[in-house]
Parts: sequence; C-alpha cells; structure tokens
Amino acid sequence: MLYNLQARTKVIINSTQVSYFTLTAYFDMGLFKYLYFMVIMLLYILIVCANLLLITAICMNRSLHEPMYIFLCSLFVNELYGSTGLFPFLLVQILSDVHTVSASLCFLQIFCVYSYVCVEFSNLAVISYDRYLAICYPLQYNTYMTFKKVVMLIAVTWLYSFLTIVILISLIAPLQLCGDTINKVYCLNYSIVKLACSETRANNIYGLFVTFLTVFGPLILILYTYMKILKVCFSGSKQTRQKAVSTCTPHLASLINFSFGVCFEILQSRFDLKGVHSMLHIVLSLYFLTCQPLFNPVMYGLNMTKVRITCKNMLLCSVVKCIRLTERKN
Repeated sequence: MLYNLQARTKVIINSTQVSYFTLTAYFDMGLFKYLYFMVIMLLYILIVCANLLLITAICMNRSLHEPMYIFLCSLFVNELYGSTGLFPFLLVQILSDVHTVSASLCFLQIFCVYSYVCVEFSNLAVISYDRYLAICYPLQYNTYMTFKKVVMLIAVTWLYSFLTIVILISLIAPLQLCGDTINKVYCLNYSIVKLACSETRANNIYGLFVTFLTVFGPLILILYTYMKILKVCFSGSKQTRQKAVSTCTPHLASLINFSFGVCFEILQSRFDLKGVHSMLHIVLSLYFLTCQPLFNPVMYGLNMTKVRITCKNMLLCSVVKCIRLTERKN
C-alpha cells in the first residue's frame, strides 16, 4: 500500500530509518475537500487535453515539423510529465484523512518534480537559442539548426536532467533521519535533508550546485541570447522587430511565469518565511507545478498562428466526424 493510516518507523541506535512520511501542510477541509478535489481534477483534465492537442497538432502537421515547433513539442511533453507527477498524488491526498506517503513514493515524486523543473528551464534555454539563431542569423539558420542538432539538443536536455536528479536522489536515499514529518503538501529534497541526523554537507553542496545549473545557468544563457536579439531588433527593419516580438513574447511570458514560481519555492524551502500565511505558502508552492502546464499551451496556442489554425482545423474535423457518425446511426 502507498498510503497507511499511521507513519511507521524503525529505530536504529539514535537515528530513524523512515518507511513513511507524514505531510503536515494539509488541513481539515471538511466537506470543502470535495470542491477542491473537483477543481484540481478539472485543472488536470484541462492540462492533459490542452497539451495533448498541441502535441498531436505538431506531430500530424508537416508544416510544423520545424525546429521551433519540435522544441515546443518537447516542452508540452514535459508539462504532461510534471503534472502527472503531482496531480494524481494531490487528488488522493485531498480525499485522504491521514496524509502519509511511503518513502519510495516520496523519492519518486522528488525525482519527477525536480527533473520536470530541470527539463523546463533547459527547454526554455534551447528555445531562446533557437530564436537567437533565427533572428540574428536568418540566412544561415537552416545550416546551424539541422535536424540532427535538434534531436541532439532535445536528448541532452532530457538525459542531463534525469542524470542530475538521479545523483540527487542517490545522496538523500541513504540518509539516516530523526523524524518523518514534512511540512509540505508534496515531497521535496530539502525537506528530507532537514530531517537528517547524519552528515548532509554533500547534499547541501550538491543541492546548491544543481540549483545554480538548473535555474541560473539557463537564465544566464537566455539573458545573453535576448541581449543579442534586442541588438538586432534595434538596428534591423520593422519586419525583423515584428518577427522577434511575435515569436519571443510567449517565450518570455512563460519564462517569467515559471521563474517566479520556482524562485519563491526555493526561498521558502531554504528560509522560514513566517510572515507569509500558511494557505498562501501552499498556493505559491504549487504555482509552478499547476499553472505552468496550463499556461504554456494557452500562451503558445493563442500567439502562434500556425499552431492556432492547426488546432482549430483538428477540432472542427473532429466535430464534423462526430456529427456524421451520429447522422449515420440515426
């Protein structure tokens, strides 16, 4: 069983080998838990449908088989991956009376959440690099951004992220813990490290190293590419500026939205922000995991004409087919 009525522990000398963790950030919602359950369920369904629609549109339309749209497809796949690592867990916990999670499932969730964040920032960095080449070197773009290079960039993005987080999990799994209480609604690496009785210097150093590589590394690359893009825009034609605005606006909006959520979560995990209300803590800690997977497909779907038209045609075709099947049955 993944969940138990009580957190079970096994004492070894002065430390504890934890089998289950208790999540204390949940509160008694009474009958409102069913309302929260329906809201979270609806949000999850919208995320799955929106991202699947865009992935299908990009895969089925040959005119969208360009580097920019392939990178977006990778981004949408990551949204499905990240939301699936959280939403089913949240739905179970909302309906549960005792909020416990097994150690193995807790580590699995840490892997999913952290690798999702790592892939997201890496994808956004790759998209900014692609836009930099398209705007600053339009004539050489097809030479620089070949299909082989696109595949390599996507593969490196995912494999690098998974390998980085596997090392992180391998460092926290052997820790001897002095408690089993996590003051969150889902599992986080630093929450477990704070429970450790054994030496955690390696965990803290590697955690900061991963944070820098995952968050600030891509942000520095994105900042550099946008400085180059702005330089070209100011010295280029009106058409160049319009192209830059139309393709870069969704990317910048997505980056700002995600960075805000992640940075706040890092701050509240590392420091005790006692001035912030507990409910606001929960909402902001879930923000980057719940809003970003829905924000990206809406932002890119509405702003990119090719994607919007393809999705509209797919939906119209589906409606027409349903009407014809209904007429045949009647």
